[in-house]
This record gives sequence, C-alpha cells and structure tokens, in this order.
Amino acid sequence: MLSFLRRLTHSKVGVVVTLIALVLIALAFAAGGITNFGGGGPAASGDTIATVGKTTISANDLKTTVQDEYNAYRQQNPQLTMAEYVQGGGFDASVERLINALAFQKYAQSQGMAVSKKAIDGQIASSPALQGPNGKFDPALYQQLLQQQRLTDAAVRTQIEQSLYAQMLTSPTAGANQVPPKLAKPYASLLLEKRTGSIGFVPTSQMPAGPAPTDKELATWYQHHIDRYTVPERRVIRYAIVTPDAVKAEAAPTDAEIAQAYKAQAARFAPVEKRTVKQVVIADQAAADALAKKVKAGTSLDAAAKAAGLEASTASDVTKADFAKQTSADLANAAFAAKQGDVIGPIKTGFGYSVARVEKITQDPGKTLAQAHDVLAKEITQQKTNDLLGQIHDKIDDALTSGATFDEVVADQKLNAQQTGPVTQQGIDPTDPASRPDPRLTQIVQSGFDAQQGDTPELVQVGQDGAFAVAALGNVIAAAPQPLDKIKDRVAKDFTTDRADQAAHKIATEIVAKVNKGTPIAQAFTEAKLPANQAIQPVHATRAQLAANPQGAPPPLALMFSTPAKQAKLLEAPNNAGWLIVYTDTIDRGDASDKPDVVNATRRDLGQFVGREYAEEFAAAVRKAVGVTRNEAAIAKVRQQLLGAAGDQP
Repeated sequence: MLSFLRRLTHSKVGVVVTLIALVLIALAFAAGGITNFGGGGPAASGDTIATVGKTTISANDLKTTVQDEYNAYRQQNPQLTMAEYVQGGGFDASVERLINALAFQKYAQSQGMAVSKKAIDGQIASSPALQGPNGKFDPALYQQLLQQQRLTDAAVRTQIEQSLYAQMLTSPTAGANQVPPKLAKPYASLLLEKRTGSIGFVPTSQMPAGPAPTDKELATWYQHHIDRYTVPERRVIRYAIVTPDAVKAEAAPTDAEIAQAYKAQAARFAPVEKRTVKQVVIADQAAADALAKKVKAGTSLDAAAKAAGLEASTASDVTKADFAKQTSADLANAAFAAKQGDVIGPIKTGFGYSVARVEKITQDPGKTLAQAHDVLAKEITQQKTNDLLGQIHDKIDDALTSGATFDEVVADQKLNAQQTGPVTQQGIDPTDPASRPDPRLTQIVQSGFDAQQGDTPELVQVGQDGAFAVAALGNVIAAAPQPLDKIKDRVAKDFTTDRADQAAHKIATEIVAKVNKGTPIAQAFTEAKLPANQAIQPVHATRAQLAANPQGAPPPLALMFSTPAKQAKLLEAPNNAGWLIVYTDTIDRGDASDKPDVVNATRRDLGQFVGREYAEEFAAAVRKAVGVTRNEAAIAKVRQQLLGAAGDQP
C-alpha cells in the first residue's frame, strides 16, 4: 500500500522501486541454475556504468546480469520478451542490485565486518540445486553448473559474499514492522479522500484520413523511425534431440529382470501390518499419567488432550518401522503389540511422554510377482531409459570435449539433425507475422544465443523426460532495417495513424487549455465539434477503491487524483487510439481522526512495507558513505542495446 500511496501522491505511474540484494543467494541457485550478478571487481571491458568507492562495474557486468536474470524469469514465463522485461523494470532493478551489492560489501568491510570462507562454503553446500541423490553436496554437480553458466568458483563466491554482507547489514531494518498511529493517520485520511470528475476522449479514428502520403513523405517517415522497422539479430541454430524413444527398445525389461527386482525388493511386496495410532505428547510425566488415566477411564483422547490445552496427532496407516522413526522404538513396540482400541502409555520418547491409542489395524497382504509385474516393469523401464540416455549423453560429451564437430557427433550417434529458421532470442521470426515461439526449443534457442561463432556445440536439457539435445550455432544474421519497398503498406499505415494521432493531440490540447481557463468541459468538446454526450464520462472514486484494485489504479483515475480541482490534464490512450482528457471537479479531503479502525488497518498495511522503506533509506545512506558515481550515458547505452537485441516490435 505504501508504494501505491507514494505513486498517487507523486503522480507517477509505473515507477519500479528496487530493493537491495537481499535475495541474491535464492536467485543465484534457483531452479538448478546459477545467476551471475557480477560487480565487485575491476571493470572487464566496455564502458563503466558505475563506480563504487574505487571499484568499477562494467557494461559487460550489467549486460550479463540482466541477461541471466531475464533467463531465470523465463524459466517461469517462457513467453516473456527481453523488451517486456527491460521496460517492466527488470533492467533498472539489475542496475540497483549491482551497485547496492558492491556498496554494502565496501561499507561492511570499512566497519570491520567479514564473511568467512566457511560461511560461503555453507551457502554453496546447502543449496538444494547442488545436492546429489544422497541429499549431500555434490562437487561434480557444482562444477557442471559452473561450466553450464560459464562462471568461475571465485565469481560465485564473490556474489555470495556480497549477499551475506547485505543480509547482515539490512536484516535489522528490513524486519521492522511497527508503525505509530500518528504516522499512519495521514495515510488513513488519504485513503478516505473522495473525488469526482470527468474523462473525455478524443479518438484518433475520428480524425480526417487526409491525402495519401507521397513517396517522399514515406521515405522521410521511414528514416526518422528506422528503429521501428529494424529486424533484430537473428540466428539459425542447428540441433539434434535425443529422446527416450531412441532407447525404447533397449529399455524394455525382460521377465528375468522383473523377477530379479521382485526378489531384491522382497520386503517391499511382503505382507505387512499397518496401524493408525493417535497420540498426545506431554512434557511432564505426572501430567501424562493423569491424562492416560482419564483416557483409560473412558474420555476420548481428543477431549482429554483439549482439556489439557493440547492437541492429539494421528499417524495413519504406518508400518512399525516407520512409526518407530517418527516416535521411538519403545512406543512402536507397544503400539504394535496392543489390540485395536487399546490405550498405551505414558511412554517416554525423544519429545516427552506419549499417551497413544490404536485406532485401526490393517493387514496388507502384499503383492505376488504377477501383481507387482506392471509396477516393476515401469520402474525398470524408467531406470534403464535414464541409464541409456546417460550413456549417450556421456559419449557425446566426451566427443565434444575431444573436439568433435556437430556433424561428426550426429553421424556417429545416427541422430536426426535439424535447424531452426532465422529466429530472435525469443524464438520468433519478426519478418513473419504468424511466427510463434516453440516451447520445446526454448533452451536450444537460448544456447544458440549464448554461443559465439566457432564455439563447441553444447548439450542442452529439453523437456522433463530426460530428453536432451546437442545444439550448435549456425548462421548469424545481423540486425538490419527491412527495405522500404517490402513494407511500404505498413509504413503508409503507420504514417497515416501518426498524422491522425497528431491531429487528435492538437484538438485535445486545445480542449484542455479551454477547460483550464474556465470553459465547461462539455462546452469545450462541443466547440471542438466532438460529441460531448458520447466522449465524456463522469467518474467518482476514493483512494481506497484505487488501492484495492489488484491490477493497480487505472492511469486515468490515478491522474485525476493528482490533478487540482477544476483543472484538466492530458493522457495518451494506448496503441495510438487517441487522447484522454482527465478533469477533476470536486475534492473531498478525508479525515480518519474519528476512525480508529481505519487507522489501525492502515498501520497493519504499512507495517508490511516499512521495513523495506527503512532498508531503502539505509541503502541510500550506504551508497553516500562509500561514494557511488553512475554513468547514466553508459547505462542508457546498455539499455538500448538490450532493447535492440530484443526485437521489440511496434
């Protein structure tokens, strides 16, 4: 809510507020990948985008950071484009994280703080993405991930060190959630504010079409808007996919293998007794004795537990071994020796004294070989498939490591070589309006855009069934504008739309000027020869209503709440549809003095964000203390490079 209120009071829409790098580790090792946040060392190459203390952050650091964070988001939303990510605030967030992470490190070290190697080792070893089948840290997996992400161990350790410094410095402030009533009252009153007004619309579609543009006009327009018609870099990626179908015949289990698996897992399919046991654990033995006596006298275990301020828990359909793991061997022995309905205990366990009751006894007859056949066949097939795919994967990996080419690997393994068409990093061909990204090729396309000409082909995981692909960069088609003669109709349409939009803007500007001089808005529309009864809509709302909208405040209403009474402002409608005229008529200021419930609710809402506000202020103070200089020109240049590579279409 605080961020929303700030947007309203400052009349800003779409401002992205970025916090410090508190989640570096979570992002760095999320979903089996390592995200490179860069920074913290001397500039590698290219322009310097910022200097923190005496350390520089290079443009390459920033580009790598944005690209890696964008890739991480695309794992959750494959349709996300780089243009959407940059324009949605991802780029600005990366800049802030890089600078803040390095600033916190510098400040912490200046205050005598230190992060030990053991602490960094612990962060790496505890990452779920780096744990092997036994649940322990797997050094080989760590090295594999470093190679895949083209990182070094030193770079990852630097990133973790920075994040730990940030956590140590900001945890006390980020965790704050107390807001005094006097601070909350103005915000609560703000939410009660009511406004009425009108929203008028000058549509582009009602503007005269005008004469057809001349060739000279089109050529001039085309040159002035060349970026709009520039096709970004496209690449052709060669690939060959290895799927489970490739080893289907070899993976089929024999009857002998199924019989052997049945014998090896005899305990799994043997008859077994299972029980459902309800228990209450009490720390004090005397209290446990009293509760057991009460239950044995006829009181239900649930009722007795509730009377003692406790709650019974139930272990359903467990074996004796499983129940022993959950509780203790003594309790499991007693529970499985008792009859259904018997009350057991108190028996001492590692958690206290347990009073239990046997609720149900079930005899599982187990499974014969014939009954277990299908289950085992499926499991063996999956295991053999994984093993066979792994063997092929290792053979290809060894061949690539030894210098084999894509064609040699395909021929040796008898694979089906394919290639994409010329696509952008989003997997589409911008010259084809019908082009859509193929979700199956997302990782393959990404691999092609990560590579440079002459790089060794890469092995890329595709899908969730163990399939993988060997991918290699083919042709690279440099970014270039589409020839005017091939897109003349499109340029003419854009030219005509822009001319109509300018005409609509001129009329809308004149209406706003008249309204702000005292002319009623309906009269101003009539004088502009626009149908006021159709174009003007009355509106009324409170700030609380705007705050309750999960999609955020509609821009026209947000603008009305930042416009003085009896004044109008102009707002461009999306997609060159026209121009909105937002007029504020009346303002009824809210007062929460006699509404303690509203003040308290506002305190709770603000409490969710006040810690972040403190952390932002602290981050600003840290940056000031260590000295931060931003190179806005270099930052803007990187932003434009990323947008150009994204192929943002008009």
